[in-house]
Amino acid sequence: MARATARRWLLPMALLVLLIAAGARFYRIDAQSLWNDEGNSLRLAERGVADLLDAAARDIHPPGYYLLLKAWIALAGTSELALRTPSALAGGLTVAAAIALGRRLYGPGAGALAGVLVALNPLAVYYSQETRMYALLGLLAALSTLVFVAWLARAAWDRTLALALLTAAGLYTHYAYPFTLLAQGALFALWAAGAVRRGQAHAARRALLAYLALNALALALFAPWLPTAWSQVTAWPAAQATGPILERLRASLSAITLGGGVRDLPWGMLIAPGVLALGVLRGARANGALPRGWRAALPPVWIAAAVGGLLLSGAYRPANLKFLVPAAVAAALWMAGGAAGWWTALRERRRWLVAVPLLLIAAVLAAQLRTLDTLYHDPAAARADYRAIAAWLAHAARPGDAIILDAPNQIEVFSYYYDGPVPVYPLPRGLGGDDAQTRAGVEALLTQHERVFALFWGEDERDPRRVVAATLDAGAFPLRSTWYGDVRLAEYAVLAGPSGTPQTALDVRFGDAMTLTGASMSADRAHPGDALGVTLFWRADAPLSTRYKITVQLLTPDGTLAAQHDAEPDNNRALTTGWQPGEVVIDPHGLVIPPGSAPGQYTIAVAVYPVDAPADRLPPADPRAANGLLPLATVRVEAQG
Repeated sequence: MARATARRWLLPMALLVLLIAAGARFYRIDAQSLWNDEGNSLRLAERGVADLLDAAARDIHPPGYYLLLKAWIALAGTSELALRTPSALAGGLTVAAAIALGRRLYGPGAGALAGVLVALNPLAVYYSQETRMYALLGLLAALSTLVFVAWLARAAWDRTLALALLTAAGLYTHYAYPFTLLAQGALFALWAAGAVRRGQAHAARRALLAYLALNALALALFAPWLPTAWSQVTAWPAAQATGPILERLRASLSAITLGGGVRDLPWGMLIAPGVLALGVLRGARANGALPRGWRAALPPVWIAAAVGGLLLSGAYRPANLKFLVPAAVAAALWMAGGAAGWWTALRERRRWLVAVPLLLIAAVLAAQLRTLDTLYHDPAAARADYRAIAAWLAHAARPGDAIILDAPNQIEVFSYYYDGPVPVYPLPRGLGGDDAQTRAGVEALLTQHERVFALFWGEDERDPRRVVAATLDAGAFPLRSTWYGDVRLAEYAVLAGPSGTPQTALDVRFGDAMTLTGASMSADRAHPGDALGVTLFWRADAPLSTRYKITVQLLTPDGTLAAQHDAEPDNNRALTTGWQPGEVVIDPHGLVIPPGSAPGQYTIAVAVYPVDAPADRLPPADPRAANGLLPLATVRVEAQG
């Protein structure tokens, strides 16, 4: 850091940091599929301007980002890389702003370190790889704070105008931008109070008038959208608080320092960032216009406004940690200023003590890099994979099938990837809420189609009582259920429905308290690619304290597994722990005869196992059973005609 203070090193270091930022943001930028909200961004940006503004008025975001994306699309197209590049560029420019802020507040070395900490912050990187407005929000917050600091040092007219324009742009970008304005207002009040104490009351009054004027100009520029913004913000339901306030605070602080929004980080991981930040008072060098204490206060005030605003406004939920992208810049400044302070203080005592801040910086960077590795390579951290969903449907869906999108605005991203011939039905219609209409719509589809694929995501908003899933479960046989990130693709076959009585009576006990009393099959002959329905009838002989899954398997003539369907009873709706003694539970399962299956006599078999121990099958009380698997019936697979 001492070498970095030499002017000749400043530009090369800044360029190196910007290269790191670009590499982190463009590395695997199109490796993941677009997800639901990105599809919404694309479809909004593809509308005409008037239509875009009208649609944004019915959304929860102002139109600024969408208008910018619209202009970008006209130049670069709509590939995944093209759609995400504006966010990557905004993220890189945010790093440049962090370097400039750190240099102005704490010196060139601290500026370079602040740039590195933003460049590798996983929260900032994540939203620099998404077709949404959060990277732009971070850029505008960082730029406006940079201009705000310069304006306080010298209130020239060009800086006043620039700050007003940046403020208006921030308001048009996201409704979390006022958290940045709150921080700047608090910082202005601190600066003005200090000026009055130093006998500069006249300068403070002039600055106050100029500050009020520039904010009035920004508000005037935002005035056309202000009534819409007020309506959107006040009408939007508050997020449900998740966890104690201290846990929400931990999640917020870990996100802005180490990228905890990508993976869960305990309180202990915040020790290194916290100790670094404590040195900020020594890192803030004295200056007549911007005193040491004010410079030291800037990052914590900014963080307090952003994190406090999120926690206290009712907007907090884990998915909304993205509102804190601007606070990641503040956290980087705090740590960088603290590192500069520790460096100065410890070097004056024992030169070898400068190893302490270096080790703390290394600990922070190591945690950021580990979280980045999770972001880039861990499937659990990936966005919903609509690309893979569309590829599967292109392979599996056939004429006569239907696709249901049970989520808000899923059609936007789904239609980006899927252009097959199978009809697509967004249900519930509109904003949802009419359960009878939704149920009737699903039932109508079941009379018109042989197989139904349903994509479930965001049901709490449009289908909170899960009417779509319940109607499909009641009227069709579940075949498959696969998670693609947080989107579930379920497949159903429309076959002869399960009757109230079994075709074949049985009396086979599994374990001590479950009895299979009967079974029915939709057919005893099938062709490769066909679906087969198997309905089981269960009775509880005593209360059950363990949740069990049922596996129904299709075995080839030589006994190898050809297909299976595993689920808790009644497609996960009748958990065994809720069974009452003597109650009969009807449990439908669907199987798909694999395409290309050889003709022959196949066996249908069933087994029961605890949900968390698939290998511990309950033994059936039947001499035909082997390895916990009870043969039920046979089905003749015939050659494709």
